[in-house]
Amino acid sequence: MTRYYDYVLGLIPAALIGVTAALNLVGLSLTAALLGGALVAGAVMAHAIFVKAPVADEARVRNDRTAERSAGRSRVGQSRTGGAD
Repeated sequence: MTRYYDYVLGLIPAALIGVTAALNLVGLSLTAALLGGALVAGAVMAHAIFVKAPVADEARVRNDRTAERSAGRSRVGQSRTGGAD
């Protein structure tokens, strides 16, 4: 079963080569076309890293539980052992 990151791994070289070839065929120099292809491939990688970040489900659950615990309790007036000062 292919997932999002499998598509991203295939799209990176496809974007680099495809956009470079298309821009070169339109009439841009190879250097300028390569820059355009690299920008598109970089945008694909940036989306995969920052927009749809590869976070494990376990880490999300752990972070959600920690946030729920800290939202329900205040540490003001408690010592490190949990008792009142």
